Parts: sequence; structure tokens; C-alpha cells
Amino acid sequence: MNIQEREIVMTENLFHPYALNDTITLNNRILMAPLTRCMADENLVPTTAMADYYARRADAGLIISEAVIIRPDGQGYPNTPGIFSQEQITGWQQVTTKVHQNGGKIFAQLWHTGRVAHPHFFNGGDVLAPSALAVEGSVPRMRELTYQVPKAVTQTDIDSLVKDYAQAAANAIEAGFDGVEIHGANGYLIDQFLHFASNQRTDDYGMTPENMSRFPLAVVDAVIARIGNERTALRVSPGAYFNMATNAKDRAVFDYLLAELESRSLAFLHIGIFDDAMEFDYLGGKASSYVRANYRNTLVGVGSYNAKTASAAIENEQFNLIAIGRPFIANPDYVEKIRTGKAITPYSEEMLASLV
Repeated sequence: MNIQEREIVMTENLFHPYALNDTITLNNRILMAPLTRCMADENLVPTTAMADYYARRADAGLIISEAVIIRPDGQGYPNTPGIFSQEQITGWQQVTTKVHQNGGKIFAQLWHTGRVAHPHFFNGGDVLAPSALAVEGSVPRMRELTYQVPKAVTQTDIDSLVKDYAQAAANAIEAGFDGVEIHGANGYLIDQFLHFASNQRTDDYGMTPENMSRFPLAVVDAVIARIGNERTALRVSPGAYFNMATNAKDRAVFDYLLAELESRSLAFLHIGIFDDAMEFDYLGGKASSYVRANYRNTLVGVGSYNAKTASAAIENEQFNLIAIGRPFIANPDYVEKIRTGKAITPYSEEMLASLV
């Protein structure tokens, strides 16, 4: 057996079909992770170039789209696509049509950036967050814009946000997506409710694990009620690592949240982490190990895995599916290269300038 043949054998389990539920079965266990590209037009509408970009990657078991903002005040980066206008829904329809024509499946990742939104993108108005606690720094790709002190959301704001997440999910289904992943990770709005560093509320949405999970679970439940649990997934970051300080008390919040999520029979739960080698004292090690120990349903791993390490992790039941990020930017044919043992083109930052 030559080296190429050994590579193929070592990753064979990645190509086993996987049933998320009775509604959706994936052709393989390799997911394309959500990758913000900032390539939508001035009205935040997906372009033909974006449709072709996703279509070239349709042999992934599932594509999770770049994060898609649910309403104007959720925007924190330039030219990130939305899914709150009919024009945007129509734009996404050309994406999903091309992906499906190539035999793929695609979920929309629903996004509100919370305190890392910037009023520059929505003509002024409030930046919304659980508490009036600003994040330090400036907007990527537009460093002249510094982050603002957000407004602590009112009950009216919360009710409106829950409604808009559910409407965005319905819009995604209208646009032809196979389902949605709610972005509850990486320091954005939903994640901000789940960490003590960003949530210092003293009402029904703060102080205790149950209260701090209340808004995230309300969003999940509203989306499920609108499109079904079999088409609803969630991404979470138990380990605070991006625009978020760590706090040992966060562990209890996620202990509670994961138990609640398990009862909702989501399509999958997806860990939000840049590098899964990171360890967190209050989680007892890696975020993925912590989630696996506390969540028995379908789990998606991510974070600096290659095909061989992902295959081994799946074999060891660390998670069920693997999401691959930057290698998909460099290799539209990533899945086929892994399947046939061909060399992977290395990712470089220059590749962000275009949709290959």
C-alpha cells in the first residue's frame, strides 16, 4: 500500500453517510464551516460570485453559510449578507439552487453581533447587548470604527429579537436553505448572554444559569416552532476566547444550557472555537471534551483539525461530524482531494481578497 492509499484508508470514516434525523441525511461527515467573506453587495444581497463559490463546495456533507445578519442592527462587519429583505432572500435563492443542483445541502447561519455591531452600518441607532459593557478595539476591515458602549436590551428589545430570529429562519427556508444554524458562539449576541463577563444583568436574564440561558433558549424555541427542530442547529462557545473574558462561573451556565438543549433534539450542536487544542481550566480541558461529556446528541467538532486528526476524533467518539474552515477557502475541491488522497493547497490570507 503506497502513501496515498494509506491516506485514503486513514480517513475512510469521513465518507460514511450520516443521518441528522429522519428528514436530513448527509452524504459524508465533512462540513464546510461558516466563513465570513464580506463579499455581499451594498444592499447586503448575495452575488452571483457568491453562489458560484458555494456551488463549487457542494460535495461537503453540509455547507454552513457565512454568518447572515437577521436585521440591520446586527451588522458588525462590512458587506456581510443579510436575510431580512426580499431582495436578500431572492439573492440567497440563487445560492441554494446552485448548491442543490450540485448535489449539496446548505444551512444558513443566523447572526446578530450584539455589542460588536456598529451604528456606521445601520445609519445610527443603538448597539444592543445584554449589558452596557463595551468590547475594546475596532471593527475588522474598517479599523477607523471603534466599538461603542451598547445599550442594555429591554424586555421589548428581547421580544423583538426573538421574533426576528424566528422570521430570519422562515426567510432562510423560503430562500431554499435546508435548515439554519443559530450563531450562539464567538462572543456575539447570544453568546454575550451566556458569559458573566458580558452579562451583568440583575433581572430574569442575568445572575443565574437559568436566567442567563433564558434568551438563547427563547431564540432556539422560537426557531424550532417556526421551521422544526430537525432543521434547527446551534453553535456555542463554552470556552470564552473571542471578545470575551473567562469566568469560572460560566461552567454552571453551560451545564444548564447543554442539558436543556439535549431535550430539544436539534439537528446538531456545533462548537465555536478557533483551535480545539485550547484548554479552559473551568471546563476541565478542551471545549469539545467538555461538551461531549455533557451532550449526547449530534456534535460537530471544529478548530485546526485536518482530515486525519478529524477522522481519529470521530473514531474515538469525540464528536460525530467535523467542520473544516480555511482549507475550504484554499480548496474548493477539498472533499474530493481528501477522498482521493491528493495534496491540500495551503491557506494564505491573500486568498481572502477573492472568491475562488
